[in-house]
Amino acid sequence: MKATLLALAFSALAVLGPGTAVAASDSKEAIDKEVKAALNTLYEKDPGAKALAAKAAGILVFPTVRRAGLVVGGQHGDGALLKKGKIVDYYTTSAISLGLEAGAQSYAFALFFMTPDALAKFEKSDGFEIGAGANVVFLDAGAAAGAGSASAPAEVYGYVFGQKGLMGGVSLQGTKITKKADAK
Repeated sequence: MKATLLALAFSALAVLGPGTAVAASDSKEAIDKEVKAALNTLYEKDPGAKALAAKAAGILVFPTVRRAGLVVGGQHGDGALLKKGKIVDYYTTSAISLGLEAGAQSYAFALFFMTPDALAKFEKSDGFEIGAGANVVFLDAGAAAGAGSASAPAEVYGYVFGQKGLMGGVSLQGTKITKKADAK
């Protein structure tokens, strides 16, 4: 049953076209360029995100996550971790879903690790699953200006941006993030 669901999810991702296959083999240089462009887009759209970045111990950016589904869905994307503005590691994100869904879309997301401890915990993990132990506070555009100034600021803030396609909403619940072992 699990193998069938996986096959259906990857078939759903194939609907997104050749970009999905290319994304899995992207070079470090291509990922670097896309990550920097995605961050610039986010900062232009929401200057508060740039202010939040200045305080962050690290930023994990996935410039293009492709998602498709018809009852069974899947998503995948490649990204990079930045520390002090420099890319230090590469990661992949993926998820499989089952439910009332149909369509295809792409989007970007970024996670801002606000403390060295939160960043270290992420880096030492075998995998990071959003919504399962990882306490991530997702911000809407403009909300970052006040982030981190609350009496109990979050250790990790997230943004979803650059949505394109025809699929209802973006949910990162259950999204798994793992370190890439084979980035070129």
